[in-house]
Amino acid sequence: MGRPRLIASPDEMLERGYAYFDQCKANESPILITALALALGLSGREAFAEYGRRPEFSDAVKELKSVCESYAESRIYSNNAAGAIFALKNYGWTDQLNLHHGGEVAIKRVVADL
Repeated sequence: MGRPRLIASPDEMLERGYAYFDQCKANESPILITALALALGLSGREAFAEYGRRPEFSDAVKELKSVCESYAESRIYSNNAAGAIFALKNYGWTDQLNLHHGGEVAIKRVVADL
């Protein structure tokens, strides 16, 4: 038997997470994944991710991360979106340009008369 979990159930995690979101809204402060982890009583992002790997907590972690992602996504439309773009890259978003090249290359052999 290992040490007891810091968060007993997915419902407790959601309750604590939404309390953090409410606090952010009241203080007009940003919603951050690391701050969420700390508000849950965890040591940081990796500890939060570890809970997400447990089947019983997987959905709760996904829901809380989605709220953080949604906040970052909404910030893209503000005056300074650089921080939000950086945060979204941590959620797997990319800013890439896809170029497709088509056509053929024809090679002609030229024989010189000597």
